[in-house]
Formats: sequence, structure tokens, C-alpha cells
Amino acid sequence: MKNIVDQIKAFIKKYHLYAFKDVALFMLILVFFHFLFKIFAREISDSQFYNNSSDWLSQKVYEASRWIMEVLNVKVTAFDQLNIANSVRSRVFYYPENNGYVSVNHSCSGLKQFYQWIVLMLLYPGPWKHKAWFIPMGLVIIHIVNLFRIVGMTYVTIHLPDHWDFIHDYVMRPFFYVVMFALWVWWNEKIYHRVKPAEVRTIHDNKPA
Repeated sequence: MKNIVDQIKAFIKKYHLYAFKDVALFMLILVFFHFLFKIFAREISDSQFYNNSSDWLSQKVYEASRWIMEVLNVKVTAFDQLNIANSVRSRVFYYPENNGYVSVNHSCSGLKQFYQWIVLMLLYPGPWKHKAWFIPMGLVIIHIVNLFRIVGMTYVTIHLPDHWDFIHDYVMRPFFYVVMFALWVWWNEKIYHRVKPAEVRTIHDNKPA
């Protein structure tokens, strides 16, 4: 096994594939989390802690999005609960002109993305003293992006209702991963690889002659 690892390291060094190695590790962690989350989806959805956390975060997303839309004077009506097509929806932004709506349910809370970001940063190498502030900062940014997503989907409901599904599934949802990738690049280039050489030099300097 050690020989295989050494050969991989030698191959990476020979062809200067360090950047590809970092991206591969980033992708591996995200895919690992995604499939793990999918495998245990039933157990997670049955978890009282997860449901309570998701409900609380959904409410915060709803309240903050409602405030933003009031500031921007978006012509929708907010309902804590609304009966739509014989189904009670919670935390709804309703646009009566085309009977369109956005409901901030548990899947819109951003909680899964929070966990994904935490797992990514815990597993990816780097100094823990910097992770202590970088992880919370990333959570705040992901939350702000989620607010942008909710407000953006409300605009789509008003102006582009026929394209709602496409924009929701193929634009707004993947945007989370674009933001995570940008944060990871920031971490990898500006913190991990800048701190690492300094740490290596310190270790060598402290070695006995």
C-alpha cells in the first residue's frame, strides 16, 4: 500500500498535478458527503434534532427573506401558512396575479449545505486555528446565498413563472456548490498553501543539527 501511495505522490510531483490533486480531494469529500447523506436520508429525516434544526433555520430564512423583499418592495404577500391546492404550505411568498408561490420548507433551509460545508472543512487539510473562524464565516456566506436564492426564486415566480423549475433545479441549486468551491479556493490558495510552507520551515528550523 505504501508503494502505491509513493508512486501516486511521485506521479503528481513529476507532472506538477498538485492543483488537480487538491480539486480531486475537494470533489471526493463533497461526493462522499452527498452519497452518505442519500444513504441515510430516511434516518436523517426521522431525526428529531435534524427536523427541529431545519424548522428553526427555515423560519429564519423566511423572516430574513421577507424583510429583504419588503425593503425591495417586491409585490408578494407573505403567509406563515397558506392552503394551496388542498395542501397546507408553510412560510409562503404568494403572487396572486399568476397564482405563483415560493414556500420555504425544510429543503430550503440550507441546513444540508451547512453540514456539507462543515464536513468539507473538517476533512480537508489545513490549520485548525484558521478553521475556527473560516468555517463560521463560510456558514454566514452560505446563509446569505440562500436568502439571495429565495428572493431570486420569488422574482422568477413573478416574471418568469414558465422557467421556474429549470432555474430552481439547474441554476439556483447548483449555485450553492459554486459558492462552496469559491470559498474552498480561497481557503486552499490564501490560507492552507500559504501557511503550510511556514509551518514546514519552522519544523525544519527546530530540528537538532
